[in-house]
Amino acid sequence: MLRLNALSAATESALADVRLPVDEVRRVVETALAEDLAHGPDVTTEAIIPGDATAYAAISAREPGVVAGVPIALAVFDAVLGAGEYRLVDRAQDGAEVDAGADVLVLRGPVRRLLTAERTALNLLCHLSGIATATARWVDELAGTGTQVRDSRKTLPGLRVLAKYAVRQGGGTNHRMALGDAVLIKDNHVAAAGSVSAAITAVREHAPHLPWQVEVDTLAQLDEALAAGAPEIMLDNFTTADCGRAVARVRATGRRVRLEASGGIGLDVARTYAETGVDFLAVGGLTHSVPALDLGLDLRTGNGGTSHGC
Repeated sequence: MLRLNALSAATESALADVRLPVDEVRRVVETALAEDLAHGPDVTTEAIIPGDATAYAAISAREPGVVAGVPIALAVFDAVLGAGEYRLVDRAQDGAEVDAGADVLVLRGPVRRLLTAERTALNLLCHLSGIATATARWVDELAGTGTQVRDSRKTLPGLRVLAKYAVRQGGGTNHRMALGDAVLIKDNHVAAAGSVSAAITAVREHAPHLPWQVEVDTLAQLDEALAAGAPEIMLDNFTTADCGRAVARVRATGRRVRLEASGGIGLDVARTYAETGVDFLAVGGLTHSVPALDLGLDLRTGNGGTSHGC
């Protein structure tokens, strides 16, 4: 298994700038490379490319979008080429908007290793940039309403930390990371407990130190949650009319209770929901079914030529 034993200064700086945990990046990169190199080295590349060949490699955008994952892509190249065995020519910053044709990352190094790392780097970079791009569309749609778009735990296994990072790069906000860092009382919990208030009582007794939220299916359950002192309530599959009623009921209490609308909300109705006054829109599709941003790697001669457009 190929190990990421050392990071280049550029990669370390890039990860530090965005506060990505090095251990998590190392785990993802090594796991991804283990798949690509499971049966040995890149046979095709070694058969065709001379061992001493060097070139510029440019990852560029085939469509406009928001970039996320450049530091992770650099970590892939560190693992395959070696931290000091290539030159970073130029890179876009995560969170930057790029036009079609703009360079996202330009390197110079051994061609064999550049091509060996290509697909692994692109898989991560395209997926994370797709998440950031989709999130940015929601953020733009909600501009001026005060409502934020929020993700969920509906992430691909093993990629949650990076996926939620990409949501932030697109301007969104994160829900809980795992099952133990916050409480979310859902409909099955309510059914098992017998009522919303019984579920809330159980949570308060078991985990009084954790932030908590309760999901409700009806306005009657909303009233029950408010009476029990819920600080945050998820409105599951509420119509916009009922979201408006929920906001009014919260305001009538004089308390600060955050409301999150959830359940199949599409971008086409996002602003309508936001204008009811809810604090968040929960959008699982940001991470579980988002299309990748189309990026590609091309070898170049000469000076590598950059064209950020960021």
